Amino acid sequence: MLRLVGLAKRYGDTPVFEGVDLELRPGRFIALLGESGVGKSTLLNCMAGLDTPTAGRVELMGQDLAALDEAGRARLRRTHLGFVFQAFHVLPHLSVADNVALPLLLLGRNDPQRVRQALADVGLEGLAERLPAQLSGGQLQRVAIARALVHRPALLLADEPSGNLDPDTAARVMQALASQVREHQAACVLVTHSQAAAAHADRVFKLTPHGLRSLT
Repeated sequence: MLRLVGLAKRYGDTPVFEGVDLELRPGRFIALLGESGVGKSTLLNCMAGLDTPTAGRVELMGQDLAALDEAGRARLRRTHLGFVFQAFHVLPHLSVADNVALPLLLLGRNDPQRVRQALADVGLEGLAERLPAQLSGGQLQRVAIARALVHRPALLLADEPSGNLDPDTAARVMQALASQVREHQAACVLVTHSQAAAAHADRVFKLTPHGLRSLT
Protein backbone atom coordinates (compact mmCIF):
# COMPACT_ATOMS: atom_id res chain seq x y z
CA MET A 1 0.00 0.00 0.00
CA LEU A 2 2.87 2.37 0.86
CA ARG A 3 6.56 1.82 0.25
CA LEU A 4 9.41 4.23 0.95
CA VAL A 5 12.86 3.42 -0.40
CA GLY A 6 15.92 5.42 0.63
CA LEU A 7 13.88 8.58 1.14
CA ALA A 8 15.81 11.77 1.84
CA LYS A 9 14.90 15.43 2.08
CA ARG A 10 17.13 18.51 2.05
CA TYR A 11 16.38 22.21 1.89
CA GLY A 12 19.34 23.69 0.05
CA ASP A 13 22.41 22.59 1.97
CA THR A 14 20.40 21.73 5.07
CA PRO A 15 19.60 18.01 5.52
CA VAL A 16 16.29 17.08 7.13
CA PHE A 17 16.36 13.28 7.00
CA GLU A 18 17.84 10.51 4.88
CA GLY A 19 17.73 6.74 4.52
CA VAL A 20 14.03 6.35 5.34
CA ASP A 21 12.74 2.90 4.35
CA LEU A 22 9.24 1.66 5.15
CA GLU A 23 6.68 -0.85 3.90
CA LEU A 24 3.08 -0.51 5.06
CA ARG A 25 0.47 -3.16 4.31
CA PRO A 26 -3.34 -3.10 4.64
CA GLY A 27 -4.60 -3.37 8.20
CA ARG A 28 -1.45 -1.89 9.75
CA PHE A 29 -1.29 1.15 12.01
CA ILE A 30 2.09 2.73 12.71
CA ALA A 31 3.07 5.76 14.77
CA LEU A 32 6.03 8.05 14.12
CA LEU A 33 7.68 9.85 17.00
CA GLY A 34 10.62 12.21 16.80
CA GLU A 35 12.14 15.42 18.00
CA SER A 36 10.70 18.75 16.80
CA GLY A 37 12.29 19.78 13.51
CA VAL A 38 13.33 16.28 12.45
CA GLY A 39 10.86 16.37 9.55
CA LYS A 40 7.89 14.24 10.60
CA SER A 41 5.33 16.47 8.83
CA THR A 42 7.64 16.76 5.82
CA LEU A 43 7.82 12.98 5.64
CA LEU A 44 4.00 12.73 5.68
CA ASN A 45 3.82 15.30 2.87
CA CYS A 46 6.29 13.24 0.83
CA MET A 47 4.18 10.12 1.40
CA ALA A 48 1.15 11.97 0.03
CA GLY A 49 2.95 13.48 -2.95
CA LEU A 50 2.44 16.98 -1.56
CA ASP A 51 6.20 17.44 -1.25
CA THR A 52 9.01 16.02 -3.38
CA PRO A 53 11.84 14.10 -1.72
CA THR A 54 15.39 15.03 -2.61
CA ALA A 55 16.28 11.35 -3.09
CA GLY A 56 14.58 7.99 -2.89
CA ARG A 57 11.21 6.68 -4.00
CA VAL A 58 7.62 6.76 -2.75
CA GLU A 59 5.22 4.08 -4.00
CA LEU A 60 1.55 4.58 -3.15
CA MET A 61 -0.93 1.85 -4.07
CA GLY A 62 1.79 0.33 -6.24
CA GLN A 63 2.48 3.53 -8.19
CA ASP A 64 5.72 5.48 -8.12
CA LEU A 65 4.67 9.04 -7.29
CA ALA A 66 7.62 10.46 -9.23
CA ALA A 67 6.23 8.88 -12.41
CA LEU A 68 2.91 10.76 -12.10
CA ASP A 69 2.19 14.36 -12.97
CA GLU A 70 0.42 16.60 -10.46
CA ALA A 71 -3.02 15.69 -11.83
CA GLY A 72 -2.21 11.99 -11.46
CA ARG A 73 -1.02 12.44 -7.89
CA ALA A 74 -4.16 14.43 -7.09
CA ARG A 75 -6.38 11.64 -8.45
CA LEU A 76 -4.51 9.07 -6.38
CA ARG A 77 -4.88 11.17 -3.23
CA ARG A 78 -8.56 11.87 -3.88
CA THR A 79 -9.38 8.18 -4.29
CA HIS A 80 -7.16 6.42 -1.79
CA LEU A 81 -5.89 8.90 0.80
CA GLY A 82 -7.23 10.60 3.90
CA PHE A 83 -5.00 13.33 5.36
CA VAL A 84 -5.45 14.99 8.76
CA PHE A 85 -3.49 18.24 8.62
CA GLN A 86 -2.12 19.91 11.74
CA ALA A 87 -3.55 23.23 10.52
CA PHE A 88 -7.04 21.73 9.90
CA HIS A 89 -7.54 23.31 6.41
CA VAL A 90 -11.32 23.50 6.77
CA LEU A 91 -13.14 25.84 4.39
CA PRO A 92 -14.56 28.77 6.40
CA HIS A 93 -17.59 29.40 4.15
CA LEU A 94 -18.86 25.81 4.34
CA SER A 95 -20.79 24.22 7.20
CA VAL A 96 -19.28 21.42 9.25
CA ALA A 97 -21.29 18.83 7.31
CA ASP A 98 -20.28 20.27 3.94
CA ASN A 99 -16.61 20.32 4.95
CA VAL A 100 -16.80 16.67 5.95
CA ALA A 101 -18.68 15.73 2.76
CA LEU A 102 -16.02 17.20 0.45
CA PRO A 103 -14.07 13.96 -0.18
CA LEU A 104 -17.30 12.19 -1.12
CA LEU A 105 -18.38 14.99 -3.46
CA LEU A 106 -14.98 14.95 -5.18
CA LEU A 107 -15.61 11.26 -5.89
CA GLY A 108 -19.10 11.99 -7.23
CA ARG A 109 -20.86 10.50 -4.24
CA ASN A 110 -23.63 11.96 -2.08
CA ASP A 111 -24.02 10.09 1.20
CA PRO A 112 -25.50 12.18 4.05
CA GLN A 113 -25.68 9.11 6.30
CA ARG A 114 -21.94 8.52 5.92
CA VAL A 115 -21.33 12.18 6.85
CA ARG A 116 -23.54 11.89 9.94
CA GLN A 117 -21.72 8.72 11.01
CA ALA A 118 -18.31 10.34 10.54
CA LEU A 119 -19.38 13.27 12.72
CA ALA A 120 -20.76 10.92 15.38
CA ASP A 121 -17.52 8.93 15.41
CA VAL A 122 -15.59 12.03 16.51
CA GLY A 123 -18.25 13.41 18.88
CA LEU A 124 -19.64 16.23 16.73
CA GLU A 125 -23.29 15.22 16.71
CA GLY A 126 -25.55 18.25 16.51
CA LEU A 127 -22.92 20.57 15.04
CA ALA A 128 -23.41 19.74 11.36
CA GLU A 129 -24.83 23.14 10.38
CA ARG A 130 -22.33 25.30 12.23
CA LEU A 131 -19.64 27.27 10.42
CA PRO A 132 -15.95 26.79 11.31
CA ALA A 133 -15.82 30.25 12.94
CA GLN A 134 -18.32 28.99 15.52
CA LEU A 135 -16.10 26.09 16.61
CA SER A 136 -13.23 25.72 19.05
CA GLY A 137 -9.79 24.55 17.97
CA GLY A 138 -10.50 21.06 19.27
CA GLN A 139 -13.77 20.89 17.36
CA LEU A 140 -12.05 22.04 14.16
CA GLN A 141 -9.50 19.27 14.64
CA ARG A 142 -12.34 16.75 14.85
CA VAL A 143 -13.93 18.15 11.67
CA ALA A 144 -10.61 17.55 9.91
CA ILE A 145 -10.49 13.97 11.23
CA ALA A 146 -14.09 13.23 10.20
CA ARG A 147 -13.33 14.58 6.71
CA ALA A 148 -10.31 12.29 6.43
CA LEU A 149 -12.36 9.24 7.46
CA VAL A 150 -15.63 9.82 5.61
CA HIS A 151 -14.74 8.19 2.26
CA ARG A 152 -13.05 5.23 3.98
CA PRO A 153 -9.65 5.72 2.34
CA ALA A 154 -7.14 2.93 1.96
CA LEU A 155 -4.42 5.02 3.62
CA LEU A 156 -4.73 7.54 6.44
CA LEU A 157 -1.97 10.04 7.15
CA ALA A 158 -2.56 11.88 10.43
CA ASP A 159 -0.38 14.76 11.60
CA GLU A 160 -0.83 15.25 15.37
CA PRO A 161 -4.59 14.53 15.22
CA SER A 162 -5.00 14.61 19.00
CA GLY A 163 -2.82 17.66 19.62
CA ASN A 164 -5.72 20.05 20.32
CA LEU A 165 -7.97 17.61 22.16
CA ASP A 166 -8.63 16.83 25.80
CA PRO A 167 -7.64 13.29 26.88
CA ASP A 168 -11.15 11.79 26.68
CA THR A 169 -11.85 13.23 23.22
CA ALA A 170 -8.36 12.27 22.05
CA ALA A 171 -8.99 8.67 23.08
CA ARG A 172 -12.30 8.65 21.18
CA VAL A 173 -10.68 10.05 18.04
CA MET A 174 -7.80 7.59 18.19
CA GLN A 175 -10.30 4.77 18.52
CA ALA A 176 -12.06 6.03 15.37
CA LEU A 177 -8.75 5.93 13.48
CA ALA A 178 -7.95 2.46 14.79
CA SER A 179 -11.43 1.20 13.86
CA GLN A 180 -11.01 2.50 10.31
CA VAL A 181 -7.82 0.49 10.00
CA ARG A 182 -9.14 -2.74 11.46
CA GLU A 183 -12.69 -2.79 10.06
CA HIS A 184 -11.85 -1.68 6.53
CA GLN A 185 -8.30 -3.06 6.17
CA ALA A 186 -6.97 0.46 5.72
CA ALA A 187 -3.51 1.52 6.84
CA CYS A 188 -2.52 4.50 8.96
CA VAL A 189 0.62 6.53 9.58
CA LEU A 190 0.27 8.66 12.70
CA VAL A 191 2.69 11.46 13.58
CA THR A 192 2.41 12.31 17.24
CA HIS A 193 4.21 13.49 20.37
CA SER A 194 1.67 11.65 22.52
CA GLN A 195 2.61 8.29 23.99
CA ALA A 196 -1.12 7.66 24.64
CA ALA A 197 -1.92 8.17 20.97
CA ALA A 198 1.04 6.05 19.86
CA ALA A 199 -0.22 3.22 22.08
CA HIS A 200 -3.05 2.62 19.57
CA ALA A 201 -0.52 1.71 16.86
CA ASP A 202 0.72 -1.77 15.99
CA ARG A 203 4.28 -0.49 15.76
CA VAL A 204 6.03 2.68 16.83
CA PHE A 205 9.03 4.19 15.05
CA LYS A 206 11.25 7.15 15.83
CA LEU A 207 12.25 9.37 12.91
CA THR A 208 15.88 10.44 13.15
CA PRO A 209 18.03 12.40 10.70
CA HIS A 210 19.35 9.04 9.46
CA GLY A 211 16.15 7.05 9.06
CA LEU A 212 13.51 5.23 11.07
CA ARG A 213 14.33 3.37 14.27
CA SER A 214 11.84 0.81 15.58
CA LEU A 215 10.73 1.39 19.18
CA THR A 216 8.27 -1.54 19.34
